[in-house]
Amino acid sequence: MLELKGLSYNVSGKEKDIEIIKDVDISFDKGKLYAITGPNGSGKTSLAQLIMGIYPATKGRILFKGEDITDLDISERAKKGIGYAFQYPPRFKGLKVLDLLSLASGIEEETVARGYLRQVGLCPEDYLDRDVDPGLSGGEMKRIEIATLLAKNPEFVIYDEPDAGVDLWSFDLLLDVIRNKHKKEGITTILISHQERILSLVDEIILIVDGRIKDVGNKDKIWPVIKDVVGCQRDTLCSRRDKVETKCR
Repeated sequence: MLELKGLSYNVSGKEKDIEIIKDVDISFDKGKLYAITGPNGSGKTSLAQLIMGIYPATKGRILFKGEDITDLDISERAKKGIGYAFQYPPRFKGLKVLDLLSLASGIEEETVARGYLRQVGLCPEDYLDRDVDPGLSGGEMKRIEIATLLAKNPEFVIYDEPDAGVDLWSFDLLLDVIRNKHKKEGITTILISHQERILSLVDEIILIVDGRIKDVGNKDKIWPVIKDVVGCQRDTLCSRRDKVETKCR
């Protein structure tokens, strides 16, 4: 459904360009549930935002359902059916929750907006007339953003750290909502996460280290590799403190 071909992303440094994503080749199949995981700073969110069109690729191509979308902006990709939930959802002072859901669904009916809020565990009477601003907690914003994605009904959706800023109860509810949406409608779903629980639920895990795909597979295959990466990072940090050289696999 979506292919990344030789995808790279560089940013300008003081002396030279810094490689964030390095020559990534991977395909995402229709209807599968994926997790992208890896150490902090490994490029997980950058890769997701390249797919969504938030960042422009330095090199490589992105194909969606066979169409080259590399040069399309975020709005054009959204119209094609790609959705994205931010780790920390943006806030819009002066925009009501009802307006946001109406814009997403294209239907200006309060009953429709009420249904999306109920799906994510929010009481419509308490939220429809509230501004999407800092007065909402992180957990409330996360639920509203997921309600917005439900309203948009994308074919391919990325959730960046869906557990960020939410309590355990809210996370369980939101995870159920995401899984039910995925199963019922057969959409392709990517979860960016460190959570072992999420990694246990997906069809395939993509492990990114230092901007490159290190491995792809199910939890039984990838979990030992993750432990090896974590151990390698720990040994490297300790060796730097002790001024001893070490080499990781």
